Amino acid sequence: MKPSRLILLLIMAGLIGLFFSCDLQHELSLDNLKLQQAAIVDYRQNNPLSALALYAGLYIAVTGLSLPGATILTLAGGAVFGLLWGTLIVSFASTIGATLAFLAARFLFRDWVKSRFGTRLQAIDDGVRRDGAVYLFTLRLVPLFPFFMINLAMGLTPIKTRTFYWVSQLGMLAGTLVYVNAGTQLAKIDSLSAILSPALLGSFALLGVFPLAAKKMLEVIQQRKVYARWTKPARFDNNLIVIGAGAGGLVSAYIAAAVKAKVTLIEKHKMGGDCLNTGCVPSKALIRSAKLLSHIKRAKEFGIAKAEAEFDFAEAMARVQRVIETIAPHDSVERYTALGVEVIEGSAKIVSPWAVEVTTETGVQTLTSRAIVIAAGASPLVPPIAGLENIDYLTSDNVWNLRELPKRLLVLGGGPIGCELTQTFARLGSQVTQVEMAPRIMLREDPEVSDMVQARFQAEGVEVKVRHTAKEFIVENGEHILLAEHVGQMVRIAFDKVLVALGRSANVQGYGVEEMGIALSPRRTLDTNPFQQTNYPNIYAVGDVAGPYQFTHTAAHQAWYATVNALFGPFKKFRTDYAVIPWSTFTDPEVARVGLNEQEAQAQNIAYEVSTYGIDDLDRAIADGEAHGFVKVLTVPGKDKILGVTIVGEHAGDLLAEFVLAMKHGIGLNKILGTIHIYPTLAEANKHVAGVWKRNHAPQGLLKWLGRYHAWRRKV
Repeated sequence: MKPSRLILLLIMAGLIGLFFSCDLQHELSLDNLKLQQAAIVDYRQNNPLSALALYAGLYIAVTGLSLPGATILTLAGGAVFGLLWGTLIVSFASTIGATLAFLAARFLFRDWVKSRFGTRLQAIDDGVRRDGAVYLFTLRLVPLFPFFMINLAMGLTPIKTRTFYWVSQLGMLAGTLVYVNAGTQLAKIDSLSAILSPALLGSFALLGVFPLAAKKMLEVIQQRKVYARWTKPARFDNNLIVIGAGAGGLVSAYIAAAVKAKVTLIEKHKMGGDCLNTGCVPSKALIRSAKLLSHIKRAKEFGIAKAEAEFDFAEAMARVQRVIETIAPHDSVERYTALGVEVIEGSAKIVSPWAVEVTTETGVQTLTSRAIVIAAGASPLVPPIAGLENIDYLTSDNVWNLRELPKRLLVLGGGPIGCELTQTFARLGSQVTQVEMAPRIMLREDPEVSDMVQARFQAEGVEVKVRHTAKEFIVENGEHILLAEHVGQMVRIAFDKVLVALGRSANVQGYGVEEMGIALSPRRTLDTNPFQQTNYPNIYAVGDVAGPYQFTHTAAHQAWYATVNALFGPFKKFRTDYAVIPWSTFTDPEVARVGLNEQEAQAQNIAYEVSTYGIDDLDRAIADGEAHGFVKVLTVPGKDKILGVTIVGEHAGDLLAEFVLAMKHGIGLNKILGTIHIYPTLAEANKHVAGVWKRNHAPQGLLKWLGRYHAWRRKV
């Protein structure tokens, strides 16, 4: 603990100790107040200003230190100062004292709580940021909740101090009036319970419900405003219309059909979306071919004197298409029709909150639905670099059309897509130059991860150029050249083909978003709330078009929440759970992660411990000739609770699944260590890293005494 916090904690502890050691809590009793009332009133009449200052100071001190006695002091305010002045003084003194307690709790404990429970508190923090004033006002109006607990608890949240102050003053005013008014009749009060009758408590409870009811009414009013210019159909053709048959759209349609809802799925291009046709599936198929070639080149490592491969790039790309065709039936029109989904191949346009216009080869039709799920996906981001429009550039969408291997390939981007395709084309035989404007590739990962992947790229002949910013594409004497800025100098990079891999942008045009006024987020995705709703409550968005993650598995994850909320929202709505989101980049070495890594934990000021196991020491990895990489686990200091895991190495994405399960269900490293893992497998790395944690937390004192015990046993 910082010295300033320790000093404040000691001062507060000393004052609280002094209060109880001097038995001051008995001085702040109803009987004593009634006994001393005449003397106190007499002092106030003779010394009005000093009486006011002493009373306000005492009240602030009691509430600021969360001491018992605030109720008696409030009664005293009415008895000594009367209803008007008593209410005024108590209102300000109680709010100032509460704010001091709030600030003390925040100063002393907020960072500690955040470091210990940061990820688990995220949902609470988000709720307080969004509706903290409403929650606080409700708590202040209901005297069943001790005010000192509210002060301390709110100090651990991100609510703003000024918001806490004015909401507290307003929310406590009703209770202050009741107690101050009771104080004006002090002689008639026999006990504190007489002040708050069951009827009065019931009134407070109803009053406490008011802000929540008001918030709900405000939501209804806002919805009516959103829907004001539209005429709602009397009946609907569907329970759900889904726009887009990628991962999110397919899952939405599947779930709706499974619960016997009438659902229509509309896709204008190819079933399966980007993942099947231009993303995950084709890239992994090509990566597999490239990896086989890399193994053949390493034949001597495996005791094989000579190995060769007759390689044809066009045939490798044809295999990619065969893989797509083999998987395609999983996402086909026929399969989903058999499941009970009406599938329409055509272009969709939302023309009202409940209507979608569909254009097909046979004409135009309008379908109505109670709810709509938008799963329109994303497209490759093409930056406005001068001259790029004059280049026949490649993206992750059209690179699969290649049938001739580029001799010199320039890859713009050091993210997951750029890195996967950089290594793949290098292994297939291209001379690859990777350009990244950041200080390193794979910037979202920890530096040692980037270093390990970059080292492998360079060992395989890739020229990695970091801190290079693309400025202009030119053509000189028939040769394509990129002009890039590097530490203030202009660098010329010649190439035959350029692959633009700078991320993906959400598809938010062409299907009625602008015409409908569907709101966009600052990231230029469809803006959704925690239930996947857009600003039209019956229109939902999932997957790449909604963000914040652009993974197939998160699109499917969001689709479950969106569909259930769309179909059963009137009864129960579910907030999308982002607590445990895994992902993997399929380079060699593979990189997989779930939860926090070190750079994220440091940026969020979350305390952590690190346990690392080097896969170069793993028996199976050595036998497979893949003895490289590591498993790194971040845990809560002193505990085996997992905050995040990064794995670099062979089959890292597969190995990560055990940790994803552990984090989802609160399983710590001790239980992973106590689980039998087959020998020899790569999965043993997970057990070994748990063993590293265990050794680092071995009870040294106990082990020392055990050593003495065994030494004694050898002598007797």
